[in-house]
Amino acid sequence: MPKALLLENIHPFAAESLRKHGFEVITMKGALPQDELIASLEGVDLLGIRSKTNVTHTVLNACPQLSAVGCFCIGTNQVDLAAAAEQGVAVFNAPYSNTRSVVELVVCDIICLMRRIPAHTHHLRHGLWDKSASGSHEVRGKTLGIVGYGNIGSQLSVLAEALGMRVIFYDLEEKLALGNAHRASSLEELLLQSDAVTIHVDGRKSNTGFFGEDQFAHMKEGAIFINLSRGFVADLDALKRHLDSGHLSGAAVDVFPVEPRKSGDAFESDLADEDNIILTPHIGGSTLEAQESIGHFVAQRLQDYWEKGSTTLSVNMPQLTLGPNTGAVRIAHLHQNFPGVLARLNQVLGEENINVTAQSLATEGELGYVVTDLSNAPSRETLKALHDVNGTVEVRVI
Repeated sequence: MPKALLLENIHPFAAESLRKHGFEVITMKGALPQDELIASLEGVDLLGIRSKTNVTHTVLNACPQLSAVGCFCIGTNQVDLAAAAEQGVAVFNAPYSNTRSVVELVVCDIICLMRRIPAHTHHLRHGLWDKSASGSHEVRGKTLGIVGYGNIGSQLSVLAEALGMRVIFYDLEEKLALGNAHRASSLEELLLQSDAVTIHVDGRKSNTGFFGEDQFAHMKEGAIFINLSRGFVADLDALKRHLDSGHLSGAAVDVFPVEPRKSGDAFESDLADEDNIILTPHIGGSTLEAQESIGHFVAQRLQDYWEKGSTTLSVNMPQLTLGPNTGAVRIAHLHQNFPGVLARLNQVLGEENINVTAQSLATEGELGYVVTDLSNAPSRETLKALHDVNGTVEVRVI
């Protein structure tokens, strides 16, 4: 029986679905440090994680049986994708499943900060009745600056316009503006105009410290700042200085440079004593609807890879979408993208008089991936010969 390990409190739907497909499933609530992760992966075929578990080169080398990793979240920067590809480990994620949940929280943060709800709540909790319109604004007519106009940024753009906001955005790539949104020619242009700035960039290493002292200094007086993207993107010390000085009127932060591994762990932040601040524990995509959708989506990708060899929406493998096996057995062959590999593979099969009933090939970058349906099962000698084909990374019998 194949085995799957699901960490970080992944939605129960994923475990239920994998069990229905014949997997022994082990679930854990928190993330695991490297040594514990390696020990827990003994005999495991599929690994499911969220954002706190780091699947490093060391982990992958120590776990040769591992076949695929499912990231039940948007990002995959917690996985060494190149090392995974070198080991023949397919990696999948859910790039769209929690978009709406993140967008709704951003809208909520904007309205609450503009109305100074955190500050009023803080005052009431400490016995102060502060019934005043001072510093409180409608969002209608205000300018929202969106840094990063991908799936989340573009959907936020539409909802913000529906609230009557003017939307400008900045992105390094050419993006189609939705509705009446306007593309800023530079980040500085966006910051100078925006009453609210929200960050939606990806987890690439080059974005570390992307938003720091200089960017905060260029923000409009009295503006608010929101980060629900990655914890390492924004300099929180610089943010605190601009809140303390009164330059910024409020902020919402959902992601932090260092976060606890599991719920219930202690957490401290220098921003906690700010007046008009919203601090949330990385819950941008944490709605029941989003987590169920992610559980369904990623579990399906893992099942299709295990049962059919399909690499649809894998982030580190050539893309093949496959139907049911048309022969007696199916073989997946991952290899370096060298000329002649496919010909040699078919030559090996022909030498044992095995007919090919169907075959699909895809190449991407340095990798090639071919899936072959065979009329009868190959011998051990033939499988060894397939492994010995020059450039072979992995041969998997499905």
